[in-house]
This record gives sequence, C-alpha cells and structure tokens, in this order.
Amino acid sequence: MENRNDARVKIRPLAELELDAAHDMMRLAFGTFLGLPDPMAFMPSANFVGTRWRAFPDRVFAAEVEGRLAGSNIAVRWGSVGFFGPLSVHPKYWDAGVGKRLMEPIMDCFAQWNVSHAGLFTFAQSPKHAGLYERFGFWPRFLTRIMAKEIDTLATPLPAGRVFSQVAVEDRPRVLECCRKLTSSIYDGLDVGSEIMAVENQNLGDTVLLGNDDGISGFAVCHCGHGTEAGVDTCYIKFGAARSAEEFAGLIQEVETMAASRKLKTVMAGSNTARREACKILGARSYRTIIQGVLMQRNNEAAYNREGVFVIDDWR
Repeated sequence: MENRNDARVKIRPLAELELDAAHDMMRLAFGTFLGLPDPMAFMPSANFVGTRWRAFPDRVFAAEVEGRLAGSNIAVRWGSVGFFGPLSVHPKYWDAGVGKRLMEPIMDCFAQWNVSHAGLFTFAQSPKHAGLYERFGFWPRFLTRIMAKEIDTLATPLPAGRVFSQVAVEDRPRVLECCRKLTSSIYDGLDVGSEIMAVENQNLGDTVLLGNDDGISGFAVCHCGHGTEAGVDTCYIKFGAARSAEEFAGLIQEVETMAASRKLKTVMAGSNTARREACKILGARSYRTIIQGVLMQRNNEAAYNREGVFVIDDWR
C-alpha cells in the first residue's frame, strides 16, 4: 500500500538549472547527518552532482514535493556493473518516503541495463540507511576505506604518453579497449571507459596509463582540484586498476607524480577491505583512512571485491 507521504513525491529527471540547488542540498543533507556545526561546510569545493549530470543527464533523478526540490539520486553504469549515489534528501523531508521513491528509477535503470552486479556505498553506522537499501535487495558486506596521503609538489611533469590527454585522438579507441580488457579480466563486462571520457570531455583531471603499445597493465581515472569530485588541492582516484601488486604500487606512484606536477597537495583513494592486498599496499605507502563506509551489494554477491584484485574505487 502506498504511504500517504509517498503520494506527495514526484520523481522526474533533474534539470540543468537545478544543479546548484541539488549540490547545495546534498551538502546540507550529509552535513546535517554527520552533525557538523555548519552543515554547509561539508564538501565545499567538490561536486558530485554536476560532473555526473554533465556526463549522463538522463541518469540523474530529482524528487519534488509540492513544487520544491526535495532530493536527488544518480545511477552509474560501468559496463556490467551498476551503482548509485549520492542519494540525498533535504532534512525537511526525512522520513517522508522520499529516499524510497528515489530508489525506484535506479532499480529501473539497473533492469534496463541488465547489469550482472549492483551495489552502493553508505554509512556503516546507520541502521536507517542499511534498512532502506536492504528493501531493494542489497546486503552489507565489507567496509570500504577512503584513504588520503599528503604529497610533495614537483616541478617535472609526467613524460608524454603516460596520461590519456596526451594520447592522439585516433589512438584513443585502442587505449579505451585496452583498459576495457583489463577491467573485464577482473570482472566480466566491467568497463569504466565512460569515466575516462567524462574526465577528458569535462577537463576534470586526467587518466594515468601504465603499460606500452602492447597493452595497458594499469590505469587510474583521476579527478583533480576544485569543482570536480576531488575538491580543492586534491587528486581523487575515481577508479584505478592494475594486473598485479607490483603494477598496482607503480600505478599509485605514477598518480602521485601526476598530482604533484599539478601542484596538488593530497591524493585520495578508496578500496574495499575485501581487497586486502590492495588496502595493505595503500597503507604501506602512508595512505590513512579519512572516511569509512560499508559497501552493500545486490544478492550479497562479492563481484570484484575479493582478495587478489588490485582496484581502487569507493562507489560514493
């Protein structure tokens, strides 16, 4: 039976003119939940809503109550893998069924895409969040650590050919295919080519490449600086993957060099703790946990969150 409050909620695509309002609402919602003295101090220079809307506006959804923006949610597709977020609801509309209604278009997207695996990142300490997502078939599994490291700035940039922006336009399809082959070897159908192109097309940062003309042994999609998903003075590895522990460590070093060449002060990387070796390598390189959440996965499936997998991501 439909909840009376649910009936007041209208779900529709988020309009471009609402991007600033949706971004501010997300900051207010998360800052309030976290108990910040000034909720709007949450994530003041990073932007998740705008970057994802500009990449795929048809995957960003708004909740409207009595003509007012009440919440938003975003579906993300990485080939055979889907996740969503950030799901944010204005505090005025908490416990009014808005979050549940914002899950409906997400589940429709996953069904239309026929993804073989889906999940999300949420607060490990919140029974309310876990309870909502369990209603849609997601189950909490391992923690995800979002880690950060301060780096020294360098004057020397990376040599040509080590980042995607320096790849000739005619060679980019081949590089994207090499990246897809690497990720698909980790989990069948996993493909983050859309993230590489979003960074390139929106000038959000760059993608660090490890390997040679024979193939890609590792790559890292990086957001850099103010207005991206990183925030001011920060390089955020949105997704990174490597074939082996040695190549994973080398990839992180290349990211740090790239970030330093841009005069960024911090590198941020997340990894699920089920990928034990990857987390240990980050820790050995002096990355320290700044945020910790739990990954909830559909049907309690592990997908590529398992030992022996060298991947950086956090599904926020």
